[in-house]
Amino acid sequence: MRVLIIEDDLDIATNLLDYLASEGYSPEHAADGISGLHRAVSERWSAILLDLSLPGLSGLTLCSKLRKEARLDTPVLMLTARDTLDDKLTGFSHGADDYLVKPFSLKELGARLQALIKRDRGQVVPGVLEWADIRLDPANWTVERGNRSIKLPRKCHQLLHLLMAAPDRVLSRNECELAVWGQALDGSDTLRSHMHTLRRALTANGEPDPIETVHGIGYRMLRPAAD
Repeated sequence: MRVLIIEDDLDIATNLLDYLASEGYSPEHAADGISGLHRAVSERWSAILLDLSLPGLSGLTLCSKLRKEARLDTPVLMLTARDTLDDKLTGFSHGADDYLVKPFSLKELGARLQALIKRDRGQVVPGVLEWADIRLDPANWTVERGNRSIKLPRKCHQLLHLLMAAPDRVLSRNECELAVWGQALDGSDTLRSHMHTLRRALTANGEPDPIETVHGIGYRMLRPAAD
């Protein structure tokens, strides 16, 4: 999971980089608002840690641009020394998803970050997922469509779970690859091959394909016509 840290304090940034790397994330750093905004909109991230006071472009302005201009819904955890209620409400009104006051515990930051990412991926409640006539039980690794049981390879099951957990979102190739394989598979047909296998299994009895390919971007669940 790639996390972008936008923080001008080098000591804080270094601590965050070291801690997140030790927790299995792939953290990267931008030291000012302008470069942070560029990286935030030009690359794919699981979450963004955003300092409020930045040179070049404030954290509030940056977050607002992410939401209103770039139309990105990447989870944003805002970091700041300002701790009044009005400060927090201002951060939320500019598009922040959570707010952490400095100095903070790295363990608390890690817990909040994990919660944001899980919520964004629809993984907060690990219950049965349903979409049209498809039913997926992540606890038992079972998939049903209508009255038939579908056996899927593990990676295909993970792909279907990812799509069904956020059915109204278009998931990019990178998002799918990072979530299922843990890395981007640049130049590889691995994702396309697994998606083909998944679709073939889901339509084996002549059912309509429930997965939409959004050309040049990625995939999402295709909303039934009745909806």
